[in-house]
Amino acid sequence: MLNIGDKAPDFRLTDSHGTEIKLSDFSGYRIVLYFYPKDNTSGCTLEAKEFTELLPEFKKENTVVLGVSPDSPASHLKFEEKQGLKIILLSDQDKEVLNQFGVWQLKKMCGKEHMGVVRTTYVIENDGKISHIFNKVKAAGHAAEVLRTVKG
Repeated sequence: MLNIGDKAPDFRLTDSHGTEIKLSDFSGYRIVLYFYPKDNTSGCTLEAKEFTELLPEFKKENTVVLGVSPDSPASHLKFEEKQGLKIILLSDQDKEVLNQFGVWQLKKMCGKEHMGVVRTTYVIENDGKISHIFNKVKAAGHAAEVLRTVKG
């Protein structure tokens, strides 16, 4: 798990349009990097729509919003189109970045254990250092909470 003050590891993932995106592509910007479990599920849809709704406010703060899940780029594209999303969604099917950021964890649901994404958000400043970490996020209202943090 990464901590506040750590330099965020650079990574390379594919977006919903098949373009390779590196974290370092956004050098000079603040980055909201949020990890979510699955496209087109209720909580993930709510979170993505709220980030999309507030995207103009994030842009005013020189902030880019990136969502990461283990879903495929094709799944992300369908999710974006179906929900009218404007944020950048990145695919981590190999779970390499999910593991680097410590969000691929053992979860319990209905008494059964399985590995999955624990909803987590990192705020990375323009110097590449992590300034805030939101753990075990509840989707409703989270984007607004992150925006308030970004605005300081």
